[in-house]
Amino acid sequence: MTTVPPPAAPAPEPISPVQAAALRDGVLPPVEEVRPGVWTLAVPFRFGVPDATLVYVVEGSDGALAVIDPGWAADDGLEALRDGLSTIGRSLDDVALVVVTHLHADHLGAAAAIRRASGARIAMHRLEVEALGREREDAVANDADVATWGLPEDLRAGVVEAWGSGRRIGLGRTSEPFADLLLEDGDELPVPGRTIVTLWTPGHTAGHCCFVDEADGLLFTGDHVLPRINSGIGLGGRTTTNPLGDYLASLGRLDRYADLEVCPGHEYRFRDVVGRARTLARHREERSRHVAEALDVLHEPTLFEVAARVPFSGGIGSMTGFLLASALTQTAFHAALLGRSGEIRPA
Repeated sequence: MTTVPPPAAPAPEPISPVQAAALRDGVLPPVEEVRPGVWTLAVPFRFGVPDATLVYVVEGSDGALAVIDPGWAADDGLEALRDGLSTIGRSLDDVALVVVTHLHADHLGAAAAIRRASGARIAMHRLEVEALGREREDAVANDADVATWGLPEDLRAGVVEAWGSGRRIGLGRTSEPFADLLLEDGDELPVPGRTIVTLWTPGHTAGHCCFVDEADGLLFTGDHVLPRINSGIGLGGRTTTNPLGDYLASLGRLDRYADLEVCPGHEYRFRDVVGRARTLARHREERSRHVAEALDVLHEPTLFEVAARVPFSGGIGSMTGFLLASALTQTAFHAALLGRSGEIRPA
């Protein structure tokens, strides 16, 4: 029997009307002071996405700046970052620390350029650094996976290019050493006069981290929790655990931070991270239900055949390349969490 899913919960209301308006209009939001000595500015996302990466600038008691998720390395991104810092009377020379929630180029990309400009240290979770170092090895293993998915022949090359041997996790915009300071869960960031604590939240990537500033009532969430977007899972290289299970557990870690203002990596600032996390968990539970229903009615299906019965936005038929690969791998994560991977036939 098929159950009717409950209506989707509304997106949380924005704290920042100007960020919400900019998102609606497809323009960069202006610089805002979130708290004394804490600002948010934006850099272009790229690839025509009507969005921006939200960058957070934190001033230490010594006057030096920490930048959380500096955005893309491309010239227009760096120029937007310079302009934003200039608005608050500062420059790249003032940046002593670059803190990265995860390894994707729209968050990590400009870090190396800032280090070259100011000598700033880059801080990132150890697992993100390891994933960047394994990029080529993982790509070969991904090619082998793609060959088993049962893809239509006309889609295979695009998936290999985006997900397999053609893939660059950092999109070729990072340089070694990827980090100077390796973070672990519970580590305090070296920002004088402030207590900002690392909260390891794997799922989107293996080493994704949020950062907790309880004194200022702020939770920097990167791509772990966004106000309207359901973040992709397992997008940071291969792991020994199920990224979906990791993600659901990580959402549960946010319960104690219900009163904090959420500073996400995209869209706009909001409150009620617990409510939003529960909505995201319900979305994943619903997706698992669809995967289970597909496996109930199909006999030894390929992964592509299972995913074709899952109501992804736009449907599998509308997807190519990276989006298609992401949908298929997430289908595999759901099947594994259900204990039903063995029912899927390798092509």
